[in-house]
Amino acid sequence: MRIIFMGTPDFSVPVLEALVEAEHEVVAVYCQPPRPAGRGKKDRPSSVQLRAEALGLEVRHPVSLKGDAEQAEFAALDADIAVVVAYGLILPQAILDAPAYGCLNIHASLLPRWRGAAPIHRAIMAGDARTGVCIMQMEAGLDTGPVLLREATDIDAEETTGALHGRLSRMGAALVVQALAQLPDLEPQVQPEDGVTYATKIDKAEARVDWAQPAVQVDRHIRGLSPFPGAWCMVGEHRIKLLGSRVVEGSGPPGAVLDGFTIACGDGAVEVTVAQRPGKKAMPAREILQGLDLSDVLC
Repeated sequence: MRIIFMGTPDFSVPVLEALVEAEHEVVAVYCQPPRPAGRGKKDRPSSVQLRAEALGLEVRHPVSLKGDAEQAEFAALDADIAVVVAYGLILPQAILDAPAYGCLNIHASLLPRWRGAAPIHRAIMAGDARTGVCIMQMEAGLDTGPVLLREATDIDAEETTGALHGRLSRMGAALVVQALAQLPDLEPQVQPEDGVTYATKIDKAEARVDWAQPAVQVDRHIRGLSPFPGAWCMVGEHRIKLLGSRVVEGSGPPGAVLDGFTIACGDGAVEVTVAQRPGKKAMPAREILQGLDLSDVLC
């Protein structure tokens, strides 16, 4: 098929690679424009742009798709279908209607649960036992379109957003290739009205750990925000990111250091397994403790 691919971050790269490996003709790749990044604040291309250029594909990164000129250029590609995954721009109706078979979206949740921007983070933070990937026919609403295929997976007890992100990306890549192969025979399933939840964008302001919460909730908070933006707490004058954890036995005043990097919570305790000091790499907690003096109480 003649495919327009639309995606930007790391999550999208395995999908682009799978489409190329399946010998579809990717006529153009749309992604977000390069953004200032790093200490020098130089424009840095997205992961999708870098991979697309390495594959010899045409890359486009308009700042908007609302203009007549951008929509005409999109339609002129004469694509059979567009595959969209974590692109980052709202698609106007003219864009949705341009390909012969419309636009397919790969969404990292079991719709209608966790529509919106941060479904992986929110699933872990909510303590969901299962999540998955849906291949959805796009329409004007926010992740409201009918679902063509879905695949579920369990969320492991100590899994972080980063680890689950990688698994779901690979699942989505395989599932969209399957959907394209079976497209004429697939029957779109309208999403039920019951069970709708929204995965609002992660705000850095919510990243600080509240040790007064139950250990189960603190653990979900840490794992759900790992690696980005990273849950954090203060250890003396040091702001420490907490990037891995597990619930363990223990009790004490919230924030009290029980043993090693095991911290008392409002109910129970959490053992921090991976942490990061400012300006340093993430490391196992046992290593970070060698150069960090935990105070009696974290905040």
